[in-house]
Amino acid sequence: MCEGVESVVPKLREMNPPDKITRSASVHWTGDIAHGGGKIAVESGLVSATYSFGTRFAKEPGTNPEELLGATHAACYTMAFTLGLTRAGHPPKTIDTVAHVDLSKDGDGFTITQIALVATVDIPGIEDGQLHEIANGAKEQCPISKALAAVPITLDVKRA
Repeated sequence: MCEGVESVVPKLREMNPPDKITRSASVHWTGDIAHGGGKIAVESGLVSATYSFGTRFAKEPGTNPEELLGATHAACYTMAFTLGLTRAGHPPKTIDTVAHVDLSKDGDGFTITQIALVATVDIPGIEDGQLHEIANGAKEQCPISKALAAVPITLDVKRA
């Protein structure tokens, strides 16, 4: 076990989240698709962003649904990976995860065709085999990965 793990493992046992948690986000849109725009807000008030046709398809300033989905997936995966590593007695020093979300033309519309997760972990004292086993397990158990099961999700884990 890594130094300091003894103090973390009891805290994991003490965590008692509720059986169901509901989080909310909202959007207000004004105007038509070509010239209009929307404002995204989350329940906590900590995220507020604008988006439009131009931010989604033409790199105008603002965000887009795929970018937000990528952030959500990267955050969820990183927490699941951290939990798995900590439970295995190898809490990471750092994990940096990037999610690349591919949006592709599909007939008259678009489809998310792939999500590529790339995680860079700074972690001592764990063999590559165990690291990759825990990383892949986290990808399978992450609630966002489960929700996106219809989309191919790849994972690349690197050491810092």
